[in-house]
Amino acid sequence: MNLFQEIKQNYLLSNHAVKRIIAINVAVFLVIAVVNVFSFLLKSGVSTQSFTAYFTLPATLSSFIYKPWSLLTYMFLHDGFLHILFNMLWLFWMGNLLHEYLGNKRVYQSYFLGGIFGGLIYMLAYNIFPAFSEAKETAYALGASAGVLSVVVSAATLLPNYEVRLLFLGDVKLKWIALVSVVLDLISIPNGNAGGHIAHLGGALFGFLFIKYLYTNTVFDKFFYAMGNVFSKKSKLKVHYKTTQKGDKVYLNVTQQEVDLILDKISKSGYESLSKREKEILFKASKD
Repeated sequence: MNLFQEIKQNYLLSNHAVKRIIAINVAVFLVIAVVNVFSFLLKSGVSTQSFTAYFTLPATLSSFIYKPWSLLTYMFLHDGFLHILFNMLWLFWMGNLLHEYLGNKRVYQSYFLGGIFGGLIYMLAYNIFPAFSEAKETAYALGASAGVLSVVVSAATLLPNYEVRLLFLGDVKLKWIALVSVVLDLISIPNGNAGGHIAHLGGALFGFLFIKYLYTNTVFDKFFYAMGNVFSKKSKLKVHYKTTQKGDKVYLNVTQQEVDLILDKISKSGYESLSKREKEILFKASKD
């Protein structure tokens, strides 16, 4: 299998949520970059800036109403190689962790809805705070960071005590990684790219509320229901069971408390520490 076939098989044709999102982001970035290269070499005068402007997210509501699709498309555009590199690395590491425990559906929901929510917070901030009154007419947002931060915080909220090994720092719990990321975005608002940092914070907030919605019965149920009824509304997370003729239980009936104990065990000892029954419970719970 050559390199192109491997990329095609593992990313372009993959049904893995993280790989698909990365593939789309990278493909869009490469297409724009290649067009810019040929435009430069041929002195054609063709620029991708006027084209991509239709897909970036404007700060003003008056501009947004003419391109509402930008609330989705902006999260697939990046301003330079390092911008997309760090976003995709974050998504690969944390997205795969979230995928391992909750599956494709939750990764898509966290990324896309987190990006949309971050974009809405960005526009809201630019139209409320006096600091942006002069800049909002020309300001725009682009990048996957809001969706990626949603995935990062979702993983950290689900598995706060799960440890990852970082260079020079050793083993660090996910909750501290997420907290540091959020604090850095917050204190960086006055120092440039304020809109980007605000969008990141919006995505992070969504990631936190998203997991809290899935595993608790709170007032946030109505909030998520209003965002498009994407999530099914349940009073408790349960796994029902039925009995075969031989008396075997096909599905296991568990309470929210039992699921929480399993998640806590994962955060302390890892997924492999679970028994077969516990894995079945968690798998079924994540699909409901």
